[in-house]
Amino acid sequence: MGGKFSLDGHHALLGKGTEDEMEIFGYRTQFFRKALCIAGYLFSCGALLLVFYWKPNWDVWANCAPCDLEEADTVLLRATDEFQRYKRKKVMSLNLQHLLDSEKPDLLFSEDQDSVIYRAIARPGLKVRFIQVQKIRYAWDVPGKAFVRVGSLEDSNTCYEIHRKFGDGLTKRQRDLRKLVCGPNAIEIEIQPIWKLLFKEILNPFYVFQAFTLTLWLSQGYYEFATALIILTIISIGLTVYDLRQQSVKLHNLVEEHNKVRVTAWTKHEGGHQSESCHLVPGDILLLEGQKLSLPCDAILLDGSCVVNEGMLTGESVPVTKTPLPQADNVQPWKKHSLEDHRRHVLFCGTEVIQTRPSSKGPARAVVLQTGFNTAKGDLVRSILYPKPLNFRLYKEAFFFMGGMICVAFVGLIYGACVYAHNKRPASQTALMALLLLSGVINPALPAALTTGIVYAQWRLKKRKIFCISPQRINICGQINLVCFDKTGTLTEDGLNLFGVVPCQDASFRPLHSFSSGLLPWGPLCQAMATCHSLLFLEGRIQGDPMDLKMFEGTGWEMEESGSGDPESGAPKTCSVVKPGPKASKAPLGGMAILHQFPFSSSLLRMSVITKELGKDTHGLYMKGAPETVASFCQPMTVPSSFQAELKSFTAQGFRVIALAHKELSLDAADSLRDLDRDEVESGLTFLGLLVLENRLKGETRPVLEELREARIRTVMVTGDNLETAITVGRNSGMIPSGDRVILVEASDPEDPHPASVSWQEMEDTQPCKETKQVRQSVLNSPQKFSLSGINRSMGSSSFHFAMNGKTFQALQKSFSSLLTKILVNGTVFARMSPGQKSSLVEEFQKLDYYVGMCGDGANDCGALKMAHAGISLSEQEASVASPFTSQTPNIQCVPELIREGRASLISSFAVFKYLILYGMTLFLGCALLYWQMQIFGNYQFLLQDGVAMAACLSMSLTHAHPRLAPFRPSGRLISPPLLLSVAFSILWTLAMQTCGFVFVRRQAWYAQVRSYSPCSPGNQSSFPFGDNGAPNGTSAIRNMVVSYENTTLYHLDTLNCCIMAFVFCKGRPFRKPIYSNHIFTCLMSIWLGLCVFILFADIEVIYKGLQLLCIPNLWRGYILIMIVVQFAVAVFVEDALLENRRLWLWIKALLGIRSSSKYRKLQRQMEGEASWPPMNHRDFTEDAKRNRKSKTYINPAYENSEDV
Repeated sequence: MGGKFSLDGHHALLGKGTEDEMEIFGYRTQFFRKALCIAGYLFSCGALLLVFYWKPNWDVWANCAPCDLEEADTVLLRATDEFQRYKRKKVMSLNLQHLLDSEKPDLLFSEDQDSVIYRAIARPGLKVRFIQVQKIRYAWDVPGKAFVRVGSLEDSNTCYEIHRKFGDGLTKRQRDLRKLVCGPNAIEIEIQPIWKLLFKEILNPFYVFQAFTLTLWLSQGYYEFATALIILTIISIGLTVYDLRQQSVKLHNLVEEHNKVRVTAWTKHEGGHQSESCHLVPGDILLLEGQKLSLPCDAILLDGSCVVNEGMLTGESVPVTKTPLPQADNVQPWKKHSLEDHRRHVLFCGTEVIQTRPSSKGPARAVVLQTGFNTAKGDLVRSILYPKPLNFRLYKEAFFFMGGMICVAFVGLIYGACVYAHNKRPASQTALMALLLLSGVINPALPAALTTGIVYAQWRLKKRKIFCISPQRINICGQINLVCFDKTGTLTEDGLNLFGVVPCQDASFRPLHSFSSGLLPWGPLCQAMATCHSLLFLEGRIQGDPMDLKMFEGTGWEMEESGSGDPESGAPKTCSVVKPGPKASKAPLGGMAILHQFPFSSSLLRMSVITKELGKDTHGLYMKGAPETVASFCQPMTVPSSFQAELKSFTAQGFRVIALAHKELSLDAADSLRDLDRDEVESGLTFLGLLVLENRLKGETRPVLEELREARIRTVMVTGDNLETAITVGRNSGMIPSGDRVILVEASDPEDPHPASVSWQEMEDTQPCKETKQVRQSVLNSPQKFSLSGINRSMGSSSFHFAMNGKTFQALQKSFSSLLTKILVNGTVFARMSPGQKSSLVEEFQKLDYYVGMCGDGANDCGALKMAHAGISLSEQEASVASPFTSQTPNIQCVPELIREGRASLISSFAVFKYLILYGMTLFLGCALLYWQMQIFGNYQFLLQDGVAMAACLSMSLTHAHPRLAPFRPSGRLISPPLLLSVAFSILWTLAMQTCGFVFVRRQAWYAQVRSYSPCSPGNQSSFPFGDNGAPNGTSAIRNMVVSYENTTLYHLDTLNCCIMAFVFCKGRPFRKPIYSNHIFTCLMSIWLGLCVFILFADIEVIYKGLQLLCIPNLWRGYILIMIVVQFAVAVFVEDALLENRRLWLWIKALLGIRSSSKYRKLQRQMEGEASWPPMNHRDFTEDAKRNRKSKTYINPAYENSEDV
């Protein structure tokens, strides 16, 4: 190696562009360095090894020398996020010589030389180098000089190449080679042994510090106190280990069955055979022969069709039809060929195949696409095993705060050392006492106490059927200030109600036929409704999409499965057959067979079917979809001229509208349905009419949106539905308040020679918020109730909302990025949004410093649910893997519930944090004062004080969330003026009380320096009760270090202070219920307070002797109690009247000109008072946007408030 290496060769990106992206650095172990490190381990008694355990990058830098990745035996991984966590991985090697024997790899991969596995085999040694990172294997690509992911087929394969390379299966030798390199097809979650979990927990830096602390206390004879801390630590570690163990067992049980599935695999030259799913490799052929099967891998369907239940992935248990990958001969990769619809060809791991349909060639076949943790299910399991660190200021600032406390502790260390050295105490005692003072600042219960608020909130959410797989996100929910909602199934009912159809004849619309007036007459429109759907006849009943089901039920037809498909026409052996039912209109045919289906997709906005009349050789194609899309595929002469007006007359009043079209097909017997070109057969259609469905709001929608608006939480609609329908639902739901303007934004991409452009138009609502009956009547009587017009600014509302579709959003992202941020500040309705666009929208909001919640049904919202700070899936499953939160209650009431609990949990975390900081500082200051005269608190004194603190911390978070959402959020920062001043004032006020007690007790007439405990004298009024107040009398060192009037006074002050400050910090309104509603906390702390007051005034020798307290005159006890009452009164006044006075802080901010630094707030301030915004009735081009990039605009007052963000 020569010590030289290339910088480019030493460093690279692993998994570039993916969620798993990391930086990777190459290193080679050096014997001399390793020997020095081993010596360091021995001389440091393992301390250096422990540091390297905490800091793996230091370990690599100390033991290894940098080198090219090609020569590395160790790699260092660094996350590319802001946390930049390091991991160390060993480079492993596989020897393939015993497997390949004399066979050359070139022969095995003669048809697939672009395979990652082929490129990973080093010659001539036939070895493969790889690393394992978060359950994923990365092999070294020899020609490409990079580590690349294995366990998947290459995305570069075209549709044709997948059929050609893998259509006939793999040979046994190829399968064995792939299995060795890729690993078994298993999602194996090891049940972590208790000893390993215990070992990892104990090596946590905090517990190591605690072990050091306990050693100090034990060395000083504080056995009872140290024992109590040990018990507390054991309980804390035990609960953590138990919880981790239970999670490990639960996750193991969840995926265990996946590894034990029996499948039928096809091997080249050998045929089909039964096999365990763990032996599958990418490229294997699976035979799907009708039986129900839980898929053990991701696979691409090559032949036949399948019906699967993807509820495990999406949270929506609706059967989904999968179609085979076309054999299109083009150069595009197979995913790009199908664009976003490649999923319709993929069978995902963990989903259930509930029905298969063979092709004319035989049973349904699929090629294994991904195995193990590379699969969809494996990716979801990995997201649970390795959650992303949360970018939340609270957690980052907690570390800074703790750093400050450590600095205070070191000041105490220096102070203790100086005091004891000044008094000429032995060096060993000086060091021990200094270290004792250092260890008292940070409370050992801090980690456990800080999680109690989250644990209690999670428990309360579970009672409301809201489940969480990422508990740390609960606190983030307390900061949410914008919530995106899907429309269908979230804001509106899942099941649509048929309202009517508007038939089209001779290019003109006929009167609306209402389903309430009778059955739909026979005709092409009835045929389209009976056949153009994705319904299935499973287990004796019709299943499928709720809208398709409603449409089919409106025809009165029936469905059955038939095995009489016509093989000559290329129809599958099993196809769906629909026939007129007893209640259907009279039809001149016995039924229709649905031969082939082009499934609906969110990007195409349409679906179509090829049908055949039973008993005839007549074929036809029926299409349904978004009206604008369907109309674009029809012959212009068949589309009515009033199409847009008719469409708006329904969508503007909240109806969902579907267009239907038809075309006769001439198919030869030799034609194969699967080889038909979709674009070709879906052209030149005849427009049949419009199907109108009622999309009713859920009963809970309007009250919840009203509650969020009153809490000043923005609500946004993100839907795949029609724009006008979405706007009307927004108005009827209250998302767009009555009287507010809606401005339609339309943007287009650049097309030569025209640049990108954006236009603005106001949509006037002449009859907002009509009741259902009025809406129905208005539709029948007056088709145009909602129109586009120019804006009359003098008549308009002062608040406005932008509305746009997915195409506009995408164009704004590409060509008007600076304009998009301004639009998003007032954007409320986003329609015709694809799943990818929904995710992008959430990300754009987050870039503006919004804390974004997303609520959807889990189907097309998975990406957005994961992207949001708090994604809530409305699913029947207890824990949908589509999002961090899952609500079994299928309405949006879960959103304010989650925000309420998030706010309560956040406030609880702050309260516990402040209390433990103050508690630690109270003991620290008390000990520091006692150190001045070479004393310290006693064993049982510490024990009692810790009992008070633990009772407060563990019960403080039990206060429930306040039922009303406040119109502002709690502060999400630890390093904020109110909190810092609260902690600083509490510490200084406590120090003042302690100093007063310490100083004034020495000025009392009865004060004397006492060196041993003596019983209380009868009466105990004002005279000093002890006979011997002189020099030390030979008592033990510990007693000499504890017993004094200063100690007794400070003990009572500190213990009572711990009780009262718990009441001060346990906040109630506005985010939590009043303190008295927390019965456990109130009772516990009242008992403790009563006990402490009892000890203060009781003259019980057993208690005083055990606590090493001296009897003091009753007058001085009264003074102590008065000091505590004054401290409580002042603390309550300062906390509630000053520090928690929001109006006061807003006034101070306004006086000082302090404003929010959030990006969306800055944008709002930039856009204040600009009358020319938004530009109306004209079109802006890219050049104009560049010139006006710094122009100001207007704020929506509906979202303006003076909260501190």
